[in-house]
Amino acid sequence: MSGYNFHHTVLREYDVRGIVGETLFPSDAEALGKAFGTHVRRAGGTRVCVGYDGRVSSPEMAENLMAGLASTGLEVINIGLAGTPMLYYSVFELDSDGGIMITGSHNPPNYNGFKMMLGKKPCFGEAIQALGKTAEAGDFEVGEGSTREEDVFDRYIDRLMRDVDMDSFKVVWDPANGSLGPAVEAVVKRLPGEHIVINAKVDGTFPNHHADPTVEENLEQLKLAVAKHGADMGLSFDGDGDRIGAIDAQGRVVWGDQMLAILGGDLLRELPGAPIIADVKASQALFDRIGELGGEPIMWKTGHSLIKAKMVELEAPLAGEMSGHIFFKHKFYGHDDALYAAIRFLNAISKQGGDLAALKDGLPAAINTPELRFDCDDVRKFTVVEEVKARLEEAGADMSTVDGVRVQTADGWWLLRASNTQAVLVARCEASSDAGLARLKVALVEALAASGVEAPSDL
Repeated sequence: MSGYNFHHTVLREYDVRGIVGETLFPSDAEALGKAFGTHVRRAGGTRVCVGYDGRVSSPEMAENLMAGLASTGLEVINIGLAGTPMLYYSVFELDSDGGIMITGSHNPPNYNGFKMMLGKKPCFGEAIQALGKTAEAGDFEVGEGSTREEDVFDRYIDRLMRDVDMDSFKVVWDPANGSLGPAVEAVVKRLPGEHIVINAKVDGTFPNHHADPTVEENLEQLKLAVAKHGADMGLSFDGDGDRIGAIDAQGRVVWGDQMLAILGGDLLRELPGAPIIADVKASQALFDRIGELGGEPIMWKTGHSLIKAKMVELEAPLAGEMSGHIFFKHKFYGHDDALYAAIRFLNAISKQGGDLAALKDGLPAAINTPELRFDCDDVRKFTVVEEVKARLEEAGADMSTVDGVRVQTADGWWLLRASNTQAVLVARCEASSDAGLARLKVALVEALAASGVEAPSDL
């Protein structure tokens, strides 16, 4: 293959993602394999692991990716259909020099993409852009590689079970027809208590609901099942199993930052003073709670690869995002495994009274919007944020620019940032009163309008 150009929208901040047949093609998978394999070889590596999710397009993408990798002289280990966390685990378990997961994550069925590890670390940012430049130049290593299959499923389940330390609960689990389904079914057979699994069959068309646990409407089926079975809680996962959602026995959503507060309450007993990282979308109540518990709250950029890199830098044992990515370095590898996070969440609930609803009630109250996502062109979205930032700086606003703009006022805060995975802008507001929230919403609407962007109807 000579020089190859990817569509300008697919090489993102922390993964490669596109619409199959429009911006992403099987030939992209082969070119990515050649470029990635070249970087691994030139770093002294000899083998990589590959896994793929349950999307209709994933097997063909995997075949092309592995052909590209093998053409550079690498040994390619195919772990087959898996959740993204099992691919991450395989890189450690098989001591490979990198890994690629073919997945569209929480995106609609017509999306697909690639999450990557170079060595034992995430491949993101400039490293992803470097892959694009290598492909464009056609500067590939060439060698006689090989491809083999290896089943790590049982070892992965055994590893998850190693840290189980919980009471008996009645839990409804919803893997949302994503690729985590088989692992969920295997784990619950070995947990104490009573467990009901819905939507366990892997189906890349996602027939029951969209596989994104951060959108409350996707949790309606889970809420009904929790009520029907009189369960203590429900746990939901995204399409590739690296994000978790939860509801309590009353059918209320326990959001990602609330889950992190509960997890932190347990972890800080064992590791007093530890830094805990959360992304810019998280409630101020979370950062305050971590401080009250004696931990060190760290606000950082949204994005699983960015969070993982920050964890390494700060040696943080725990991190999380509003989107439901939960990362454990304490007793684990530091990556986002939603099934492992579920086990640790159940452990943490057990250690703090055993009642998730009561733990939610005990968290500081805040009035906020959910995460608001609204369409904006993939290129324009970054420009809009920069325009808003420039006007705020000129006005002397009190704000954090760690990721987009998070503006602090007497009422609370509002956030505007560009998504790194979709053609959308992301916004959120949080206040201490309804009137304050209304004022924050007005400020956000005005900031958007000044850049010619119409605010979403639910703002």
